[in-house]
Amino acid sequence: MAGMRVLVSGMGGELGSRVASLLEDEPWVGSLEGIDADPPRRRLRRTVFHRIVPGQHDRTVETVLAFNPHVVVHIAVWEPHARAATATARMLTDDAVTSILGAAAECRALESIVVRSGIEIYGRRRGTVTRPSERVPPDPTSDYGLMVADIEETANAIGARIGVTVGALRLATVLGPHVPSALGRVLRMPVVPFSALADPPFAVIHQHDAAEAFVAAAKARIDEPLNIVAPGAITALQAARRGKRIALPLLGPEWALARGLSYLAGSPLPDHVQEMLHRGRLADNARAREVLGFAPSTFTGDVIDQLYGWPSVVHVPAEKAVA
Repeated sequence: MAGMRVLVSGMGGELGSRVASLLEDEPWVGSLEGIDADPPRRRLRRTVFHRIVPGQHDRTVETVLAFNPHVVVHIAVWEPHARAATATARMLTDDAVTSILGAAAECRALESIVVRSGIEIYGRRRGTVTRPSERVPPDPTSDYGLMVADIEETANAIGARIGVTVGALRLATVLGPHVPSALGRVLRMPVVPFSALADPPFAVIHQHDAAEAFVAAAKARIDEPLNIVAPGAITALQAARRGKRIALPLLGPEWALARGLSYLAGSPLPDHVQEMLHRGRLADNARAREVLGFAPSTFTGDVIDQLYGWPSVVHVPAEKAVA
């Protein structure tokens, strides 16, 4: 495996930057290149980065073909209202998957594709499995769930056509220092809504654990979807109490009002987050331990504690005047 060329899309984000940093230390990685609209948020030693805006199809194709990667790690996914509104997030995600994976399909050296997905792909219809494993068929019931289902479908179609392995990491909601997250913003509001009738549990994943999972998946050349979920669970009410927030119980019709008020407060409540708070979101991650020998080290409760521990504003003292 030594000398593998690895391409990372979405390298400019917190997760993509962390993945690139870890890949630089992997002995099997020969050369490493990345694509994103924004530069990496970490200092990288031997990575070649290409700043390309989504939609620049010809430039993306030219860059990918010139690199001719053996492994593509596709992290260029925009969660609704994390960094962009839902319609924009879908457009950017579609542009990235079409351009990058489409170009990768023309690379003669390509052997493996690993894409970012999410446990939102299982949906939360009434009567569905509370803690789905990878054997549960996808049945998305939110915009983000539909987006990640489209990514997996596109990647699997390419893999079947050209004969390469395709794996998907179905991540729980990623939280970490400076990670844009609709859920993170909602939980950090002074008033946190929760379901008065159920207050169901959900799980998240720390960005460092998610990054390590991508590196392990790329090295193993996985050929299946894997759930990546932190151990433990928490409810919205429990999270609000840990963060010393006011917990607001809501019934069904009141969620529409809460969604509007949350938007006005600068913390939009997209449908996949509302679904999580109203019906919960868990997943079985036993298969990831079997395939990758990997298990997240940070518990869901600890991730939430860190969320409330991150300062909104860091005050830097002024430098002393020099005569």
